[in-house]
Amino acid sequence: MSLGYAEKLSFIEDVGQVGMAEFFDTAHALQDKIEQLVKLIQKSRHLVVFTGAGISTSCGIPDFRGPKGIWTLQHEGKPLPEASLPFHRAMPSMTHMALVELEKAGILKFVISQNVDGLHLRSGIPREKLAELHGNSFMETCPSCGAEYLRDFEVETIGLKETSRRCSAEKCGAKLRDTVLDWEDALPPKEMNLAEKHCRMGDVVLCLGTSLQITPACNLPLKSLRGGGKIVIVNLQKTPKDKKASLVIHGFVDKVVAGVMEILNMQIPPYIRIDLFQTILTQSLSSDKRFVNWTIRIASVHGLSAPLPFIKSVEVSFSDNQSYKEAILDTQPFLLKR
Repeated sequence: MSLGYAEKLSFIEDVGQVGMAEFFDTAHALQDKIEQLVKLIQKSRHLVVFTGAGISTSCGIPDFRGPKGIWTLQHEGKPLPEASLPFHRAMPSMTHMALVELEKAGILKFVISQNVDGLHLRSGIPREKLAELHGNSFMETCPSCGAEYLRDFEVETIGLKETSRRCSAEKCGAKLRDTVLDWEDALPPKEMNLAEKHCRMGDVVLCLGTSLQITPACNLPLKSLRGGGKIVIVNLQKTPKDKKASLVIHGFVDKVVAGVMEILNMQIPPYIRIDLFQTILTQSLSSDKRFVNWTIRIASVHGLSAPLPFIKSVEVSFSDNQSYKEAILDTQPFLLKR
């Protein structure tokens, strides 16, 4: 998760159990459990995956409850861990991309995520097959028409507050809101209803990288049991739901999922990130009409005032007119006038 997200949350004293010990299955036991998981997946008709912070730690995003988790260190009065890269530059993990391949193959029917890092959407999971229970740090939504806007920058607020942008849908123009929940916010009905529906339909609910402590989300996998479904938990820490699971695997999520994909003889696709920006050139005659004045601007596709977090500087050169000097723009907004 983002350290910024954790710092924006309202303070509460009880965040559940933290500093949880990690457990590792032996190499032999791990391989045996991976093979059991593969058999369950092969037999499943409605596979649902339920994800937590543990699937994003390999992306450089710290978790919350592990030995070096954000809430663990806060509880111990220690400095927060440093993310290995800015939140907006985190890329989907091997697990994220494997889930995309399973979905494309028709094996994975639905993904339920407690994460706000937006990596499932970035990886390529279709929006209609994803419930983001706690929101998305890169998503804004229109409370009037329901339009959603996925950004390449982290939205500045949490708690379903108004942001500085408006809906661009025709005949709307309402102020947008962030989608990330604070502690007191109820889970969004649209996401929750879809998650409940698929858990009830699920014959296998695969829980990846979650301690299954935050209610009511943690109880969703249990809804599969009434219809005869099975729960599989892959996590380094023990969870309160382990006794309800048909299979509990203590190992790194990426390693387990990679083993599953190898036995299924399925390739994990690479992630290729594409960031978009716009170049705006405007021209006008000088007041004496002797010269042409022009302005060039590099801007976000999300609006002129939106940040461009993936661009540090812009070099401008002129191949057809040597009278213009080259320029380097290293502060936003990236704007050059001549």
